[in-house]
Amino acid sequence: MSSAFELRAPGPRGTPPLLARLVDDAALFPPGNATMPDAVRGHLDARAGEWAGAVGLFLCPASRLAELITELIKVKPVKPIALSLVIDTGLGGVPKAVSIVESRSELLALRMVEMPAPSDVDEVWLERVSEFVPEDVIRVVEPRRGGEGWLDGVRRVIEHGSWPKLRCGGLSRENFPSVDEVADFLAVVSGGGVAFKATAGLHHAVRRTDPATGFTHHGFLNLLVATARALSGGDVRGALASTDAAALGEEAASLSDQAAHAVRGVFASYGSCSLDEPITDLGELGLL
Repeated sequence: MSSAFELRAPGPRGTPPLLARLVDDAALFPPGNATMPDAVRGHLDARAGEWAGAVGLFLCPASRLAELITELIKVKPVKPIALSLVIDTGLGGVPKAVSIVESRSELLALRMVEMPAPSDVDEVWLERVSEFVPEDVIRVVEPRRGGEGWLDGVRRVIEHGSWPKLRCGGLSRENFPSVDEVADFLAVVSGGGVAFKATAGLHHAVRRTDPATGFTHHGFLNLLVATARALSGGDVRGALASTDAAALGEEAASLSDQAAHAVRGVFASYGSCSLDEPITDLGELGLL
């Protein structure tokens, strides 16, 4: 299976190792909901832009693969798009979707397959995931958060060699995990010898409350610093709860390359429906 390090190979502009290939392009997903032409062109522009090194995979639902391929045939990318296939057609649809991607290798390079887990994160189901996804492709499984069994599900995902996914937000308040829940997740994953992927709600670098919805969003910089503290025995909850952008930026900038690689070996990437917002935030903090 591909490693987290391979997934975030250094970018062409010398992107700092803490940020290399950090932001996966989820333009097709809520709340962005970009059209396929806009999403594809935006991704290709970002890949050719000044901070291309911070841009990770392009995320596409399995149900929209044909639409993606049609668009790529029109635009003729210079090299295949590095793809994360998000399974929205059920586990049984994985083999067909993978086969379609692999048959268009001139357009697409499959790097990751992501899917939600059943409520009980069944062992047999996890074995089938391993069978259906090629060995050189990263498997990402999202256990359903809530209840006492959530972290047990995360552990089972890790034991089966998949990355657990942490959903950090969404369209309702229930989609936003608490600081304690994120800290508990990090405690499990940082000791589990496997990376994780985050998704949803991480539009900005630093924790903030959206004035339009009243929802308090986690920040991806908070999560990076919290992961660093989880690995060094620091105050994880303090990092997650902080709204001090300058202090978080200073702490992130002070990490050695070795520490940064260790952090990204745990917090591998996250999906964002906007590439401009995270890049702008990192630039304002002096991190890019």
